[in-house]
Amino acid sequence: MAFGTQDDSDEVMNEINMTPLVDVMLVLLIIFIITVPVMKHAVNIDLPRATNIAQDSKPETIRLSVDAAGLYYWNDVPVADADLAPQLKAAAAKQPQPELHIRGDKAVRYERVAQAMASAQQAGLRKIGFITEPVH
Repeated sequence: MAFGTQDDSDEVMNEINMTPLVDVMLVLLIIFIITVPVMKHAVNIDLPRATNIAQDSKPETIRLSVDAAGLYYWNDVPVADADLAPQLKAAAAKQPQPELHIRGDKAVRYERVAQAMASAQQAGLRKIGFITEPVH
C-alpha cells in the first residue's frame, strides 16, 4: 500500500453527470403530459351575455347647518323646524342615498344638533357626519 501513487481509477472527474438531470426532466415531462388535459377539461356551457358598465354615481352631500340661534339651514337655505323632517325623508328615499353633513355652531345648544340627528335617523338616513374646523 503506497500513499504516494495514484491509480488511474482515482482521477477527479471534471464533468457534470447529466443522467440524473435527464431523469428528472423526463419525469416532469410525463407529469405535464398527464395533467395538461385534465386542466383543460371543462363542461361546455353557453353563458349569457351582459354588459358591465361601471356606474360612477356619487351620492350628493346635504349640508345641514345649525346657527348660534338654533335655526336650521338646508344647503345654506333657511328651513323651518316643521319642514326639516319631510325634507330628510325625501332625501332618504333617493338612490343612492345622500350623505348628511351636520355643521353646528359652537354657541348653539347641543339639544338642537341632537334633534337634527334624531330626525335624520328617524327619516332613514344612514350616512351622517359632523363637520368641524381644525384647531390651528
